[in-house]
Amino acid sequence: MSTPVTPSVSVVITAYDAAATIGDAVRSALAEPETAEVIVVDDASRDATAAAAEAAGRGDARLKVIRCAVNGGPAAARNRALEVAVGTFVAVLDADDFLLPDRFARLLAVPDWDMVADNILFVAEAASPAALPPLPPVTPALVDIDLAGFVRANHSARGTNRQEWGFLKPVMRRDFLDAQGLRYDEALRLGEDYDLYVRMLQKGARFRVSAQVGYAARWRADSLSSRHRTADLKALHAAARAHLALPGLSGEARRVLDAHAAELRQRFLLRDFLDRRARVGRAGAVLSALARPETLVPVTRGILSDKLAARRPSPPSRIGRLLIEGDNTDNPQAITHP
Repeated sequence: MSTPVTPSVSVVITAYDAAATIGDAVRSALAEPETAEVIVVDDASRDATAAAAEAAGRGDARLKVIRCAVNGGPAAARNRALEVAVGTFVAVLDADDFLLPDRFARLLAVPDWDMVADNILFVAEAASPAALPPLPPVTPALVDIDLAGFVRANHSARGTNRQEWGFLKPVMRRDFLDAQGLRYDEALRLGEDYDLYVRMLQKGARFRVSAQVGYAARWRADSLSSRHRTADLKALHAAARAHLALPGLSGEARRVLDAHAAELRQRFLLRDFLDRRARVGRAGAVLSALARPETLVPVTRGILSDKLAARRPSPPSRIGRLLIEGDNTDNPQAITHP
């Protein structure tokens, strides 16, 4: 006789204008026996997101829908869900994504972690849980990743396929978040997951990543970070600089965090320059840049990088591919277990 499963995972879904996709997210989360509750935070959507979520729940008492009067962004919405969550574990699910069957059973069986994640399959916007592309082969492995390794695994050269492990959606121990006083940074509308994971790792969180696939992410070309607002990049750069002030950093962690902050500074300054050029013209933007000589080098590098990237062939679509592909688990700062 099998042992009954005790529901223990609070699934948090924050949503803005996601009526077309949130049904799959809700249904996939409720299908997991380990799900204690699904908390949908409708972040002031202009469409029928809340109604679509409730319809997908079909009266399941585990579904809770919170409606926000003002759009505060995903970090603020997730914090609101954490205020009412009751599960031992917390798992974030994006409103346009969905879980693959038995995901939580596999992850909760992994020993010794404060946050545990699995591989992500990228699917088309029109994909459904019932019609997935074949899973590409991947080396079965568990990776123990430290702070330096995680930051390094988020580096992505402009014009190349994105490899950021900040995309990962780990199951997190609620008691670790509470004991360390950790929540999402509500100043961020970009990179809020990455920021939280960095701060968890700095506090000593044990982060394990499985190469097995348990999460499907709908891929959109307009989700590239280069499309984000200047204010979003500025806030993310400020968070990256704050990471350098965290206590107890190793020399290697400080080095990769500094490199990451420098990359974000270049992206922010370039975006700011392009915004000013759109407002006051090329000559005005150049004069403004000359008034701040310290910005000239990163802006010039960013422009040259964009021009070179525009000449390269477009990277292949991520649809049907994995976030962690082939032997990419061989991270130099991680310990890989067969």
